[in-house]
Amino acid sequence: MNRPNGPARVNAAFISEANAPLLRDLQADYAALGSRLARDGVEIDRITDAVAHFAVALPSWGVGTGGTRFARFPGPGEPASVFDKMDDCAVVHRLTGATPAVSLHFPWDKPSDAKALKDYADTLGLRFDAVNSNTFQDRPENPHSYKFGSLTHTDPAVRAQAIEHNLDCISLGRELGSKALTVWIADGANFPGQQHMARAFERYLESVAKIYVALPDNWNMLLEHKFYEPAFYATVIQDWGSSLMAARELGPKARCLVDLGHHAPNVNIEMIVCRLIHARRLGGFHFNDSKYGDDDLDAGSIHPYRLFLIFNELADAQWRNVSDFHPAHMLDQSHNVTDPIESLVSSAGELQRAWAQALLVDREALAGFQESNDALMASQTLKRAFTTDVSPILAQARNSIGAAIDPLAAYRSSGYRKACAESRPLPRRAGSGIV
Repeated sequence: MNRPNGPARVNAAFISEANAPLLRDLQADYAALGSRLARDGVEIDRITDAVAHFAVALPSWGVGTGGTRFARFPGPGEPASVFDKMDDCAVVHRLTGATPAVSLHFPWDKPSDAKALKDYADTLGLRFDAVNSNTFQDRPENPHSYKFGSLTHTDPAVRAQAIEHNLDCISLGRELGSKALTVWIADGANFPGQQHMARAFERYLESVAKIYVALPDNWNMLLEHKFYEPAFYATVIQDWGSSLMAARELGPKARCLVDLGHHAPNVNIEMIVCRLIHARRLGGFHFNDSKYGDDDLDAGSIHPYRLFLIFNELADAQWRNVSDFHPAHMLDQSHNVTDPIESLVSSAGELQRAWAQALLVDREALAGFQESNDALMASQTLKRAFTTDVSPILAQARNSIGAAIDPLAAYRSSGYRKACAESRPLPRRAGSGIV
């Protein structure tokens, strides 16, 4: 497919030119950090290699300007098609080297020609991560409304419609090379007594079982829970316990997906991660950050220590050689007041930062302090890793794989957003909604 206004300006030559004046300082900073880590018995190149191999999928909807139920303020050069979205995702990956996959959302991203989309993704060096179904919005082509539920609706015809949509998502995903289906439903109740909560959960299990049996052998089903919204009294799959119960009833291909914003305030998310690892049901993450609820802010922008503690559990599981452990990573954010590409670039870097810091934790020392009940030194062991400035590691990891040493600066100097604003249709000027 010929797309002359694609991401060609952010190419290897451009990145190499942007990196050139930064190399000398990077080498000095990297050597200094390496010397300091060596005193603690840490080989910096091992951490750098792990960071260079870290990957997180991009949400297709994340490259557009987000919004709230009050308003959405479109930005210049927003993607007007799924092919535009792929271009933007390719720019993020070329700058960071950490985002090689894209997670599509149907029907928002439903292509008229799946092969053409896959072929175009291949030319960009991208692949497709989990596909996401949407039974929380009505579509003109749907004969039935999801106002009072989808997979758990009291009307069998509505449930059948929602099931069929998920089956269509699997079919499209197979054509695109995806290997997972993410299922999140908005079903719930706003008033006590509105919904028979036990029967609603039973209907959910019955519906997702019909989807589960259609999964290809090498696929997973990721069950996503959410504490509240749009249902404000009770949500059918409200917490990790409900998600885990459903996953265990469905079978080994069903896993639990943890969105960092889908919990009650101050919930210990890292403990949830630990429990799901123990149950061998941690399917993956939707990374973001929040202050009050499901804010979908940039990862690491509000609670960087919490993000580190989550990655600490992942590093611990890896250190312990936990079996069947391969959680999927994806960003899930809404960029209301920033350039979405900049936010995604920044967020990918924050995940790499948390991973690098978690890999610096002295596991043997931490285990010893835990066994001897030395609370302060155990805590200090984590804090020592968290407070280490690993920026040289991140920069060197990017440089080693041909990505940008300073991806935000490189992006701003590329003129990519301006070029998009000139070549893409003007966005609509008013509206509300998450996308």
